[in-house]
Amino acid sequence: MKIAAVIPAYNEAQTIQTVVMTTLAVPAISEVFVVSDGSTDETATLAREAGAQVIDLPENQGKAAAMRAGVMASTAEQILFLDADLTGLTPVHINTLIGPVLAGEAEMVVGVFDDGRFSTDLAQVVAPYLSGQRLVPRTLLLDMFRDPEIDHARYGIEVAITLYAKELGLRVSEVSLPEMSHRMKEEKLGLVKGMAARLKMYYEILKYVQQKR
Repeated sequence: MKIAAVIPAYNEAQTIQTVVMTTLAVPAISEVFVVSDGSTDETATLAREAGAQVIDLPENQGKAAAMRAGVMASTAEQILFLDADLTGLTPVHINTLIGPVLAGEAEMVVGVFDDGRFSTDLAQVVAPYLSGQRLVPRTLLLDMFRDPEIDHARYGIEVAITLYAKELGLRVSEVSLPEMSHRMKEEKLGLVKGMAARLKMYYEILKYVQQKR
């Protein structure tokens, strides 16, 4: 079974190399695509230096569009999505994410932070379907991405994947990712801009959920 990792990234120069190199260290991962979503920093350059295949989008199009670009670039049967701002990521985490599918125990896997940082752990306990760490069959993603409107989901894309998997009756496994977290928007952008970006993200998610009701 061929597994490709797709890492959507927007201005994640501080963490992207570690995420890429850790992912490439897992033998089961055949290729790593970093989709630089209109980044204005060194994200694309650093990802390429770390060994990733880089798709450099000329302008920011949102997480859903970046994920679509990565999926379309690969022919792997399974797509492992990872966030570009992860901290504490190890090969063990990646093997945990792909393990249930390789063992035939699940068709999709969602990873949830555990014992990392209180704020990020709590968010995923409350809403694990928002997690960006997941293994998804490429066939499911191709069906979803036939709808050109899916790009407008932006940060609501994880919810879209979860809902679509539920509609199809897929066996979904939720796994714990201990001592892993990610850089929060307030850390990247400062308190005011970070909070504004976070509220925008929540708005995009809630907007998508409301549209699907």
